[in-house]
Amino acid sequence: MLEYNARILACAEDESRSPLERARFLAILGRNLDEFFQIRVSGLREQLAAGVRGTSPDGMSPREQLEAIRARAQELVARQTHVFEKRVLPQLHADGVRITDWADLKKAQREELRKVFEERVFPVLTPLAVDPAHPFPYISDLSLNLAVVVRDPETGVRRFARVKVPPLLPRFVKLSGGRRFVPLEQVIAAHLERLFPGMKIVARHPFRVTRDADVDVEVDEADDLLETLESLLRRRKRAPEAVRLEVTASMPQRLRSILLRELRLTSSDLYVIDGLLDLGDLWSLTLPRRSGAKGSRAVGVTPPELGAPLAEPSAILTTLRERDVLVHHPYDRFSTSVEAFVDQAADDPHVLAIKQTIYRTSDEGEAPVVRSLIRAAESGKEVAALVELTARGDEEANIAWARTLEKAGVHVVYGVVGLKTHAKIVLVVRKEGDTIRRYCHVGTGNYNPETATTYEDVGLLSSDVELAADVADLFNRLTGYSNGNGYRRVLVAPGTLRTGLLELIRAEADAPDGRIVMKMNSLVDSEMIDALYAASAAGAEIDLIVRGICCLRPGVKGLSERIRVRSIVGRFLEHSRIFRFGSDERGPEYYIGSADLMPRNLDRRVECIAPVTEPELMARLAEILAVNLEDDVLAWELRPDGWHKVRTKAGINTHERLEELAEERALGGA
Repeated sequence: MLEYNARILACAEDESRSPLERARFLAILGRNLDEFFQIRVSGLREQLAAGVRGTSPDGMSPREQLEAIRARAQELVARQTHVFEKRVLPQLHADGVRITDWADLKKAQREELRKVFEERVFPVLTPLAVDPAHPFPYISDLSLNLAVVVRDPETGVRRFARVKVPPLLPRFVKLSGGRRFVPLEQVIAAHLERLFPGMKIVARHPFRVTRDADVDVEVDEADDLLETLESLLRRRKRAPEAVRLEVTASMPQRLRSILLRELRLTSSDLYVIDGLLDLGDLWSLTLPRRSGAKGSRAVGVTPPELGAPLAEPSAILTTLRERDVLVHHPYDRFSTSVEAFVDQAADDPHVLAIKQTIYRTSDEGEAPVVRSLIRAAESGKEVAALVELTARGDEEANIAWARTLEKAGVHVVYGVVGLKTHAKIVLVVRKEGDTIRRYCHVGTGNYNPETATTYEDVGLLSSDVELAADVADLFNRLTGYSNGNGYRRVLVAPGTLRTGLLELIRAEADAPDGRIVMKMNSLVDSEMIDALYAASAAGAEIDLIVRGICCLRPGVKGLSERIRVRSIVGRFLEHSRIFRFGSDERGPEYYIGSADLMPRNLDRRVECIAPVTEPELMARLAEILAVNLEDDVLAWELRPDGWHKVRTKAGINTHERLEELAEERALGGA
């Protein structure tokens, strides 16, 4: 995963990109590193503390992995800081954004910020002293703080105090008359005398703490999963171990030692940043300016099958009675495709029931798909929502939505005991004359309107009888009791997905013209890797498009010389899973769905992979894969010695080309 982040950093270092785009990649890297320490590093620390002596597939013990991670992470952070401070920050003004230090402000600007501090910041600050009567305060996960040293002018006694930078306030305080910003911690630091009246401010230095954020729920022992998870989240805010301390280079060793001691960390957990802390907060400055209109978040075009390219969608269920529709976000607009599919079903008087899985969605108050489910339930329809409460990072939002849905009369369930429900499916049941027809959506991405503008995903909207019946059976399995795997079209995990994919891979190994193309986020599962090695050795040509972790080594003579691995890293996050089996001569099969080739996806999650069988839609998937394989602008390739940037010759940029194709298709169908 750190190597994937290195590829993101390379995008930030690319001087051909705009400063704002480079800042966006720096923000993505910052957020990714936070999660890496919260989950991966914390897990290794737990193994080390428990005395685990086993090794990883590459033969490294937990201690050796932590040492290697520290060395690589330090390098990435140093490069991240350098490119921001020396390259991006001085040039951001070209995109209309200026981040200015307090020390560089004019008198009038300081006076403006003094008023902002008094009115908006000071009322929510809480200084916490450390002395015999005040123990060292709890430092919350990913919080930005000021370590403050004050001196009593009368006694000369020095004391340590901590001031938390309020996370509910914007990290960058905007000055009037343009897009000039000042880091909030600098505004607070400049006014510390208001928090410590009568004391001399001796030192003020920002620092940041990362804690273990993994939620481990013993589902088998939880009588009420919702209440259990709520309790765990409350405890997580107060109990988890610290795993990383970030400080500015200006902080003296004495203060660093105090923080390390109180947080129960060692020097190997300390990261010294020679610049601004928490570059993940740059994300808010890189978002496009909004006009204020509700529709300003629209991205992409309406698929031509669903309406005019820039207009509201037509009757989607009517369209689906005639044909399947493949959507490709963000090039196809989420709001006028998947979101409209659920929205129209909610208002259709002939729709009897709607069922949907919810893994990640927007925060409380801004989730149109979930609002449609609520409206459908309130109108008397049967509505079931399978909410995955343990979706990492979205636990609190999903708990809030579960409570809201239940109050509206939606049947809310939490999936299969012991399994995380990761499948992305919707089922609509409609009465049409004397018959019942079912419509469905099977996708690769979450039902989140915000991420649908930055995550690349595909989805299939269909009224195919067998496919819809399979989705209905899967929902019955999730909401009731069933061990059945008698699906007609789909591959489901756990159950048929692992065996089904292995059969498809082995069939290509046996074919004289074997051909496999797979696009996914991660390739980790050893059984799948061994099957791909065997297929390569048997003569099959294999192309793998893997965004993140890839544990397969391509290009090894006699083992994987017919396997090629590449990664596309650009302004959209590659998130779709597309699987192709078969040569052009024999006619390939295509599948899309929610699963990566990882043990957790194949064995410990509920996943759904659906076939795409209509020739026109198969051609769309072939086009997507072909563009990814032709890319020489955003592409990296994995060789036996690691990842290397593909040399640009033809100048094919996956994201730009797919955007062009979507617009051409929409205008051609208008």
